[in-house]
Amino acid sequence: MNLNVNQKIAVIIPCYRVKAFVLDVIKKIGAEVDFIIAVDDKCPENSGEFIQKSCDDKRLSVIFHDENKGVGGAVISGYNAALELGATIFVKIDGDGQMDPKIMPSIIAPILSGLADYTKGNRFHSFYNVREMPKFRLFGNACLSFLTKISSGYWSLFDPTNGYTAIHRAALEKIELQNVSERYFFETDMLIKLGDSRAVIMDVPMEAIYGDEESNLKISNIFRQFITGNIKASIRRIIYSYYMRDFNIASAELFLGLCFTIFGFLYGSVNWVLSIVNNEVASTGTVMLATLPILLGVQMLLAFLNYDVGNEPKVPLQKFYTHNE
Repeated sequence: MNLNVNQKIAVIIPCYRVKAFVLDVIKKIGAEVDFIIAVDDKCPENSGEFIQKSCDDKRLSVIFHDENKGVGGAVISGYNAALELGATIFVKIDGDGQMDPKIMPSIIAPILSGLADYTKGNRFHSFYNVREMPKFRLFGNACLSFLTKISSGYWSLFDPTNGYTAIHRAALEKIELQNVSERYFFETDMLIKLGDSRAVIMDVPMEAIYGDEESNLKISNIFRQFITGNIKASIRRIIYSYYMRDFNIASAELFLGLCFTIFGFLYGSVNWVLSIVNNEVASTGTVMLATLPILLGVQMLLAFLNYDVGNEPKVPLQKFYTHNE
């Protein structure tokens, strides 16, 4: 890969119960990387000390947390450290061996070429890889992908919880890292915050590796967090994007579409109940007065959705960024 001499790449590895895999991950990281930052997130296996004693890579530094902050908290600590080191591109990779460091050039290529500000892996690009994925994980990821499309505005993206990511400094500096979720909602929240900043994001096809690693993810603990987080973010994004930062034809379509649809349903429901109570057949005018607003409202909501799908950011933030060392 031909790298810009001004680009410095940092790899952040959150470490929690990955002692058996993390050294192999570090060994596979290529020479194109300038900094490797391992973050011991109060790991019960003391992975930070283990890495320091067992790895002599000169690019490596280890950060220790006094308390467990979650995967997001660990990555944020790594981002801040890499910012201090002067890194331009920040790659996040897990330490459990599920993400192959050898495909890192593909992950960062769209950023290096100026096509994107943020890239992430997508394990759904091939039918074979989907077949290999555990069925429960496949179903859950598909549901979360749809929710994240609405909450972030990135309709072309899939696999939102994929943790193999890379981000350009121009986009990272636009994000208030202290306001990003530190737990399992981190990857999704990053997409939401990047959407607020109008950063360009691209999916990169990748294969997932499922081995003997033990997942720290408990579905029952995060289900409510993902649902409520995405709903709140969706409402906030629409209000901010279409009624505060801008007001356009889609703003009017959404407002009128909701008004017509809600009126039609309420008016139709009330008259339907009255017709049953009074044992009378609703008049043609009453039926039309309920049906037409619903039809008009649904058409306007579809028009708004079509506009929103085509409203993804297209110009990378890094096009306007100058990094002064």
